[in-house]
Amino acid sequence: MSLLRPLVEELEERRRVARLGGGEERIARQHAAEKLTARERVALLIDEGTFTELGLHAGIHHSVRGLEDKQAPADGVITGYGRVDGRLVAVAAYDFTVMAGSMGMTGELKVTRLRELALSKRIPFVWLLDSAGARIQEAVGSLFAGSGFLFREEVTASGVIPQVAALMGPCAAGTAYIPGLADFVPMVKGRGSMALAGPHLVRAAVGEEVTQEELGGSRVHCRKSGVGDLEVRDDEECVARIKEYLGYFPSHCEEPPPIRIGSPPPAAPDQAPLLDVLPESNRQPYDMYDVVGTIVDDGEWLDLKPQWARTIITCLARMGGRPVGIVANQPRHLGGILDNDSADKAARFVNLCNAFGIPLLFLMDVPGFMVGSKVEAGGIIRHGAKMLHAVAAATVPKVTVVLRKAYGAGYYVMNGRAYEPDLIVAWPSAEISVMGAEGAVEIVFRRQVEEAEDPAAKKAELIAAYREVIDVYIAARNAMIDDVIDPRETRATVIGALELAEGKRVERPWKRHGVVPV
Repeated sequence: MSLLRPLVEELEERRRVARLGGGEERIARQHAAEKLTARERVALLIDEGTFTELGLHAGIHHSVRGLEDKQAPADGVITGYGRVDGRLVAVAAYDFTVMAGSMGMTGELKVTRLRELALSKRIPFVWLLDSAGARIQEAVGSLFAGSGFLFREEVTASGVIPQVAALMGPCAAGTAYIPGLADFVPMVKGRGSMALAGPHLVRAAVGEEVTQEELGGSRVHCRKSGVGDLEVRDDEECVARIKEYLGYFPSHCEEPPPIRIGSPPPAAPDQAPLLDVLPESNRQPYDMYDVVGTIVDDGEWLDLKPQWARTIITCLARMGGRPVGIVANQPRHLGGILDNDSADKAARFVNLCNAFGIPLLFLMDVPGFMVGSKVEAGGIIRHGAKMLHAVAAATVPKVTVVLRKAYGAGYYVMNGRAYEPDLIVAWPSAEISVMGAEGAVEIVFRRQVEEAEDPAAKKAELIAAYREVIDVYIAARNAMIDDVIDPRETRATVIGALELAEGKRVERPWKRHGVVPV
């Protein structure tokens, strides 16, 4: 009899048992909660037949005491690499059927090994999170003193390789910093959650009665805190959005973003609707998504943080096949004014695109920054400075289109002329000024209006006169913008500018790094 045959049979049985995770009963429980298992999620993400698993035979570390009677197949986390739409990606999927997906010593050795491979081979890293957090039995006492390196390593990889942390279940305690440090954080509605303490610890620490969903669900983090990037319906949509996101990015920072060359070429929606997008009065709102959908390839884009800080839009799209990050004011919400959260949202997005060489398109219709004692106490200068810093520091191709309002410091942070746009153009409706005509008349000519026989008529007269001063053609005459364009020319103009700036090189003074306002 061959020596190997019984050994191979034993190997196959070990593999079968390990792949069952917590067993049929717990798998059924996972499905009953309308969640896929960790292996089903990996299979959905990775191209069929391309996954190489590492650490299948792992279990509870031999040094751990008190868990000798426990079985933890793969130690509760599936690690490996495979292809996503043809490109190699590393993936770590926590298995909630095994000890609630808790993070044990062996499992984290596996994930550390995978992080090292991803960084040294320069491939994206994806976490599929469904975990109760650190396995407390393995992290008590002196062992805890050596923990936390995973966050340091995540920072080291930041800006080198794309990092995605998908909340497909709970992510409790300090492990919530995994998504906190990641580039893209989709959350499954009603299932994905993250919090620095679970409901039981919150009750013990501060006496607050709260559910997991109320504490750190997708409604909290995708609509209020801004930690989450996208709220999705289920595991299937979550994986689809991860694939879509990765499709815009290079595998690492030294590689150019992937250009989609299709046959036929990407479709350009009809540009004629742009002539009707702006209302008659510049004080009336409109939906900037109507502009975005009209100028990008196939009318498709991926919105990041769409339900948070809604006065500004940050989304990924393609124009002429090239990935582009779009920063656009949203007049539909508070006139598109910038506040603390919208400045933070834009700054983070600009930094993300700049890190991976993705060009930036600014669609400007901004009345400026929010004013008043409340926002000053909230640090609006600090938050606005963060956006200024990000836009000024960005060295990727930058294109600015001024649609309507371009007032005050809002004009600066939306990549005005001084912030090195490779092309800055305006629609005929644009107004570039320290403030709008109405505000200027209220401040500068208030006495003349008050003393006039007909204050309303005088005010209208002065507003009309001020509008002539801030007319877009004066800016064009003084070479403060490169051109005034027909709105229907926006798409072609931007694509041409991106082609021009493809080989852009910017020299900056050497420094360790800038001091970013926080």
